[in-house]
Amino acid sequence: MTIKNRFEWVLAYFTAENTVDRFERMRACAGALIGITLTGLCSYLMLDNDSAALWLIAPMGASAVLLFAVPASPLAQPWSLVGGNLCSAFVGVTCAKLIGEPILAAGLAVALAIAIMFWWRCLHPPSGAIALTAVLGGPAVQHLGYHFLLTPVALNTLLLLLIGVLFNNATGRRYPHASRADPVRQQPGENPQPMARIGFSADDLDAVLRRYNQVLAISRDDLGKILYETEMAAYQRRFVVVTCKDIMSSVVFRVEFATTLLDAWKLLREHDLEALPVVGNGGHVIGMISRSDFIRHVAPRNYAQIEKKLRQLLRVVPRAHSRKPEVVGQIMLTDATKVRQDQPIVEIVALMSNHGHHVLPVVNDEGKLVGIISQTDLIAALYESRLRT
Repeated sequence: MTIKNRFEWVLAYFTAENTVDRFERMRACAGALIGITLTGLCSYLMLDNDSAALWLIAPMGASAVLLFAVPASPLAQPWSLVGGNLCSAFVGVTCAKLIGEPILAAGLAVALAIAIMFWWRCLHPPSGAIALTAVLGGPAVQHLGYHFLLTPVALNTLLLLLIGVLFNNATGRRYPHASRADPVRQQPGENPQPMARIGFSADDLDAVLRRYNQVLAISRDDLGKILYETEMAAYQRRFVVVTCKDIMSSVVFRVEFATTLLDAWKLLREHDLEALPVVGNGGHVIGMISRSDFIRHVAPRNYAQIEKKLRQLLRVVPRAHSRKPEVVGQIMLTDATKVRQDQPIVEIVALMSNHGHHVLPVVNDEGKLVGIISQTDLIAALYESRLRT
C-alpha cells in the first residue's frame, strides 16, 4: 500500500463525506456568527460591570454549532437547549458546593447532568461543558453560586435560542423542529394501508431503533422520511424513471366552476368517468368533482333514497336564487391533489393507494391542466416497467 493510499484510507476512516451544499454551510456559519455576536453583545449590555467577565460562556459556542448547523437534531431543540443548560448548571454548582475535591466534583457533575438530561428528555451535549464550567470556572463562577444559573447561563441560552428561531426560519429551516405525528394512524382491528403492507412500517422502524439502543442526532420522523425517500429512489432506479407525462391521458374532459351539476353528471355517466377536473381562467386546475361528491352531498339515509335525492340535486331550479347547489363550484373538492407532468410515477403510488384517489389531474410548470392519470393508467405503467426489468 502506497503512502497516498494509506493517507486516503485514514482520511476515509476518520471523516465522513459531507452531503450538504455550499449554501447550507454558509448559512450555518452566518447563523453562528450572528447568534454568538448578538448574544454576547446583548449580554454585555444587560449585565453590570462586575459581571462583565461572564457576559458569555464558552459552551454557547457548542450550542451554536447544533442550533445553526443541525437545527433538525433532537439535541438542538428548545427544550434540550434550555432544560439541558439550566439543569446542568444547577448540578454543577451543587457539586462544587458539596464536594471539596475539584476532580471528583467535575466527574460527578457531568455524569449527573447526563443522567438528569436523559430523565427529563433534554439531552444537549454542550450542557456537559456548562456543568464542568460551574465546577472549574474559577473564583468568578464560584462567587456567583446559584446566580450562575440566571446570569450568564439562562441569559445566554434564551438570547441564543431567540436568535436561532428567527434566523433558521428566515433562512428556510423549520425550527423548532418538533417531531410530526404520522398523518394517518392505524386503528385497532383495521388493515394496514396499502403502502404499509410493503416496505417498512412505523413499527418496524421503532423496533430497529430499540435494538440499535443508541442516541441518534436525528428525529424519528426525519429518519423515517429519509428511509422512505430512499426506497422511492430505489424503486425509480428499478422501474426506470417513468414520469406522469409518459402515461397520462392528454385528451381530458373538464368542467368549469359555473358548469351545471346536470351537465357534469351527464359527462361522468356518458364517458364512464370517476372524476372531472374543474378549471378556471387560463386552464388552471381549481378543483375536482367526482361521483362520490354527488352522493356525499345528497347524503341519502339508505340505498333506496339515492336515486330520488340525486334527481332533486340535478334538477335545475328556474329561480335566480336557489337553496340547493346548482353548479359544479358549489360541491367540488377545492383542495384537489395535483401532480406535475415531470413527476415520477412511483411518487404517486401512495397518493392513489393510501389516500383513495382514483384520478389525479396533471399540470405543467404553470399549473395548467395538461392531462389526467387514472388508477388503470398507473397499474398498466408499473406492470409494463416490471416486465422490462
